[in-house]
Amino acid sequence: MTVVTSTKFELADGAVHGPYRNVMNPNIHAGEGSIHDQATAEKLGFRGGTVAGSNHMDLFPPLAYDQFGRRWFERGSVSLYFRNATLDREPVRASMHQPRAQDNVQEDVWIHREDGMLVAEGSLAVGDPGDVPALQRIDVGEISRDGVRILADIGTGEALPAQGYMYTAREQAERMEIITEKLTWYEGDSPWGAPIVTPNGMVSALWGPPTTLLRQRIGKAVGLFGAIELRNLAGPMLVDTPYAIEGKILAVGQSPKTEFFWFETTATDAEGRQVSAMRMLLRFMKGSSELWA
Repeated sequence: MTVVTSTKFELADGAVHGPYRNVMNPNIHAGEGSIHDQATAEKLGFRGGTVAGSNHMDLFPPLAYDQFGRRWFERGSVSLYFRNATLDREPVRASMHQPRAQDNVQEDVWIHREDGMLVAEGSLAVGDPGDVPALQRIDVGEISRDGVRILADIGTGEALPAQGYMYTAREQAERMEIITEKLTWYEGDSPWGAPIVTPNGMVSALWGPPTTLLRQRIGKAVGLFGAIELRNLAGPMLVDTPYAIEGKILAVGQSPKTEFFWFETTATDAEGRQVSAMRMLLRFMKGSSELWA
């Protein structure tokens, strides 16, 4: 029998816990304009260059496989709101309430740093649980865009036109150099044929292409992921496979330190099937923009 993952999990206090992992920040010297860059992040009041939330998403597939098998990769989701940033290689682990069933169920999940700090919280589901993922419980329709400056040119309800994208084997190989939670399906044949794309790679596909033109309109401002939800609708996404990525802006608003927008995107394959979807909260630091000087 193929060993899909070698990750071991612990059952304690009614929850399933993964091991502590030293999640990396490979962009610690990315340069000005990136929240992952040490000097830029410190200037904005962070302890240092932050680990991207998409890197933390990679902690969950081994846990999902351990509890639900391959079904999660076809019809499953993970939905996370990021509460605190971590730095390069700070130990963190993913946890989930012990599932009440093996299919059609949703449970709370979270990530803690080794000292107990909450990094992220949300939900993980498989099949049709009869409830919406954690981020969809947030009523984005109640968000006011009053007073936004950085995102003044971004419209609520604005369409993000379809763009072609393919997550390549080269990108996947580069990811394998730093990922802490590996599946054999990432590097070799999978039950769906080609290797499957990691959650981090899914974020790259579902975030990058549709927001490229938006970033040109936003101008100079340091961005960061505030929340990410990934859904396998008829998944998984496959390496070296073309998809059409499109979406829509759901809301635009501001907090004391950031301006932000919520958006949703989908990946459609060559046969017209919606394979995966993402909901994201993308923040921009006011302190990095001349509009808030």
